[in-house]
Amino acid sequence: MRKSLLTLAVLGAFSVPTISMADEAAAEPASPHSVAYNVGLFSQYIFRGLTQTGEEMALQGGVDYSHSSGFYAGAWASNISWLEDAGAYQNSSMELDVYGGYANTIGDTGIGYNVGLLQYVYPGDKNPGVKSASTTEVYGSLSYDWLSAKLSVVASDGAWGFDNADGSWYAELNANYPIAKTGLTVNAHVGRQEFSGSPGGADNSVFDYTDWKLGITKSWDNGVNLGAYYTDTNARKSAWTDASNQYLGDNQFTVFVQKTF
Repeated sequence: MRKSLLTLAVLGAFSVPTISMADEAAAEPASPHSVAYNVGLFSQYIFRGLTQTGEEMALQGGVDYSHSSGFYAGAWASNISWLEDAGAYQNSSMELDVYGGYANTIGDTGIGYNVGLLQYVYPGDKNPGVKSASTTEVYGSLSYDWLSAKLSVVASDGAWGFDNADGSWYAELNANYPIAKTGLTVNAHVGRQEFSGSPGGADNSVFDYTDWKLGITKSWDNGVNLGAYYTDTNARKSAWTDASNQYLGDNQFTVFVQKTF
């Protein structure tokens, strides 16, 4: 914006030659590359219905690159506490996600599709005998108007510390319904997480669960988003209660403020 105001000032001082240069610049094609940033403050970090911060605040942010062809890549990070709370890691307070993929539409149908690869990274010191929490997923989604469906499948041997869990999957349905021209969007979600594998004779399926979310977001033209949502799961308490005796899948209410630019 400041650059635009400076250009207008120059035009006023050197009207004839500068206008000619501006016309030439306007004729240049738009760049096929774009970069966007986001930063947000959340009352807690909820991932697939489970609290990742022990119901404490989370600071999150990311950067996304996209090309007009449909290819994209990005990185996103948040503070976490669940690995230390579970007694699995020491000096572990961050999740870093790195991803890339391709998104486009199917002809003139209005149906969008998105396929990609996502790597979850958890820096820190693992305690002896603990499986790494780092996880690789491949995903694909379809969307139409305000509805979308997505399937994510674990491609790594482990999944968030579960051994021999490749092939575990998460399926979700999402609805983000805009209310006329109010800037308000109603958000609804339901997902199903299932874990494969039975290392050491223990069946990982005891950790399977369903989660759901209902919320509302208010967006402004300056990139500010303010929202709140309620989440709940049917996760087994015996499976998802950590070493600090906290049930990760309990019903939660989260509020947030976010800025995109």
